[in-house]
Amino acid sequence: MHSKKAICLHNAGRLVLATSVLILAPNAFCQQDYVGQFDIYGGFGYLNSPKISLAESGFHTQAGMRVRRWVSLGFDYTIVTGNGALTPNLLTTSIQQQLGPQLGQAIAAGLIPASYQLKVPLGSKTQTFSLGPQISYRHFKQATLFIRPDLGAIHENATAHPTDAFATAIVQQLVPSGSEQDWTAFYGFGGGVDIILSHRFSIRVQGDFVHDHLFNDLLRDGRNTVRFAIGPGFQWGKNIE
Repeated sequence: MHSKKAICLHNAGRLVLATSVLILAPNAFCQQDYVGQFDIYGGFGYLNSPKISLAESGFHTQAGMRVRRWVSLGFDYTIVTGNGALTPNLLTTSIQQQLGPQLGQAIAAGLIPASYQLKVPLGSKTQTFSLGPQISYRHFKQATLFIRPDLGAIHENATAHPTDAFATAIVQQLVPSGSEQDWTAFYGFGGGVDIILSHRFSIRVQGDFVHDHLFNDLLRDGRNTVRFAIGPGFQWGKNIE
């Protein structure tokens, strides 16, 4: 079930699309007369991983060099923090088989009620790093549309915050330190629009959809993550003909 933040993200995407149409319509036959060799952007970033109810927000930045008017090569970085939750169905099959008898024994001993549902809140800090091309469509004077492949690495540090004695014992059994970090690759795609305010400045609105499998020693499946980002952009350097 999607979180309220995921619904807000969906509504924001619809608003961005509608705004872009309004901006592009009166300028459909105008082209941009300046395309700088370099550009940089920084702004708000939001990551949502519905599978583990993880919503994170923070900072997102990009820097690029244009080798043609329609293609750039650049670097992308995100750092965000937030909260999620783990339940037994998300864990590997072997861990689930291990936990099942323990839950039954705890219920039989009266340590937890029969209706008990194991759920462990967690805090997370996530960073993403990627390099690659971005393809741009510049046939509008006040907006640039762009798409890109998303290939890179993701690092996450997760800390468990159990709320009862049984959950605390399970966390100590599986992750004695109470926290774990991991690196893995991700892949997907993204795109967005630069709303041009002047030759140098713009507002960038973009979204990405990627897949990864962090903590594969604990989690049975990979997860899909959506990123939404918005912020100011700046371009400079020689005009790319």
